Amino acid sequence: MTLRILIVDDDARLFELLQSYLEPNGVVSVHAENGRRGLEALAASAFDAVLLDVMMPELDGLKTLQKIRDQSRVPVIMLTAKGDETDRVVGLEMGADDYLAKPFSPRELLARLRAVLRRTELATEKERLSVGEVSADLGSRRVSVGEREVEVTGLEFDLLVALMRRAGRVVPRAALLELAGRSDVNVNDRAVDVHISHLRKKLGDDPPRWIKTVRGVGYTMAKA
Repeated sequence: MTLRILIVDDDARLFELLQSYLEPNGVVSVHAENGRRGLEALAASAFDAVLLDVMMPELDGLKTLQKIRDQSRVPVIMLTAKGDETDRVVGLEMGADDYLAKPFSPRELLARLRAVLRRTELATEKERLSVGEVSADLGSRRVSVGEREVEVTGLEFDLLVALMRRAGRVVPRAALLELAGRSDVNVNDRAVDVHISHLRKKLGDDPPRWIKTVRGVGYTMAKA
């Protein structure tokens, strides 16, 4: 499965170096040159993880992390100055998942990224997601609306969970299958629309209250 990450760092050369290493290893990276741009990118699209530099102009990494954690549990790896223990400790206390001290090798970064994502997946095995009246139990793969259990297909469940994990954010149609962990399914955008339509009918989401279409882009799961 291709991963999609956001790199928030004002060092364009570092981004180019990481991008050239990560892309052949199945990681698509998007660059934001400061915290403000990073928050805008997170609001506009969906990412599997964020690499966040501490020292940045306009909005530093710790303040950016605080704003990210106010609205999302997306995994965050902090990039800190070598030997700056204070930033590392504060970042972890504020909700960062890991940190790397500069300079670091792209190989180590990739290993840390995969380890963080594995921990995140293990932590969600018993997770129960709820958005409005819709609930999804990740362990049993059951979906309910209020007290009513809803029968969904495996693909529909994965699409729903991908949207619920990113509630309030727009998920591009083209990225939805990959973010659902279903890059093995070879369907076009129209087929994704059909699966979402079936899912809405089963949830009783007509007219749409929870899964909303963002015309020309994709879908978003309403927070309430």
